Amino acid sequence: MNKNDLIAAVSEKTGLSKNDTTKTVDGVLETIENQLKQGGDVRLVGFGTFSVSNRAASEGRNPRTGEKIQIPASKQPKFKAGKGLKDSVNN
Repeated sequence: MNKNDLIAAVSEKTGLSKNDTTKTVDGVLETIENQLKQGGDVRLVGFGTFSVSNRAASEGRNPRTGEKIQIPASKQPKFKAGKGLKDSVNN
């Protein structure tokens, strides 16, 4: 399912127009993104938690040449599924 499929499914389920649903989905995704940029978490009880983890700098190798390269530190977005979502998927 891609974003357009998600919008169509939510629009059908809620009875909202696709235009209104698009604005809503975009607003939710933008809000989650902004919260993660600020270093916060987004907890949706029963669904899961979006968070950011820090990845330390490391040394890697170029697979083509075998040359050592430095991989800079970075922040990685993470999602941890909640119990409700896990149970739903497994039943």
